[in-house]
Amino acid sequence: MKNIFTIKNIIIYLIAINLITLLAMYIDKQKAKKSKRRISEKTLFTLVFLGGGIGGIAGMYIFRHKTKKTRFIIGFPAIVIFQILVVIAICL
Repeated sequence: MKNIFTIKNIIIYLIAINLITLLAMYIDKQKAKKSKRRISEKTLFTLVFLGGGIGGIAGMYIFRHKTKKTRFIIGFPAIVIFQILVVIAICL
């Protein structure tokens, strides 16, 4: 059986999940402006936890969205740092 966990596939996945997270932040911001039903905070955190941290953080500042919520200001970077530490620990 072919190994699907190649560096190439991991990079493709990370690019995709970060673009999806960035798009989710944009969509949520647009819905907030129009007072429509929003994307849940749980969903946004799940996307970040699944590897979309850079997209989530970029979306916060590009779209000026959730930048006053401590939970997001601390939470998104904390998840990214934790994930980096896990990768380092696995690679050692």
